[in-house]
Amino acid sequence: MKRPPVKHRVRFVDGKPQAVRIAAGRPNEVRLIGGQWKRSKLPVADRPGLRPTPDRVRETLFNWLGQDLSGWRVLDAFAGSGALGFEAASRGATEVLLLERDAALVAILNASRQRLGAAALRVERADAMAWMPACAPGRFDLVLLDPPFDTGLAGPAAALAARLLVEGGFLYVEADAPLDALPDGLVEHRRARAGAVHFQLLRRGYTAAVELPRTVP
Repeated sequence: MKRPPVKHRVRFVDGKPQAVRIAAGRPNEVRLIGGQWKRSKLPVADRPGLRPTPDRVRETLFNWLGQDLSGWRVLDAFAGSGALGFEAASRGATEVLLLERDAALVAILNASRQRLGAAALRVERADAMAWMPACAPGRFDLVLLDPPFDTGLAGPAAALAARLLVEGGFLYVEADAPLDALPDGLVEHRRARAGAVHFQLLRRGYTAAVELPRTVP
């Protein structure tokens, strides 16, 4: 009987990539779900706190935002696997900036950018919590925040990101719990939950949409 192939993921030991066997159910890659690179795969490295946004959550987010992001300037502040930022670029965003402080992940993100020919996407090695206060206000139409899980960074990061939005711009926040207090000038546009993942879409300067919280199956 033919055995199923053994899956591996990229792990870094002393800064060098190694292929290691992974347990069933742990993703070693993530598939883009929309746009020009639909079904393209991004590698997922074995790093603490790195949990790519699930497919069904990304699908819900971009249903909220719309499938055409032409002309949008986007910041993915905690890039990790790059799934959120690449989804935005795949949907035509004019500028997508991925911030990641882990040098090994930066190298993987740049390799994916080159492989896909993502000319509108740029990767910068930076700590988002230090980078955002130094950024000029009103620079982005969409800021994506998916900090490492269970770190408590979602609230502080959202407060820093709010000033980076244009009027009418969107702030996406993904965490283990919804934000209790919203940053000044932002209203909740949408909210949902998928398992342990809570995600919210906030908007600057607009009246909140009337929609009850829901669970994504």
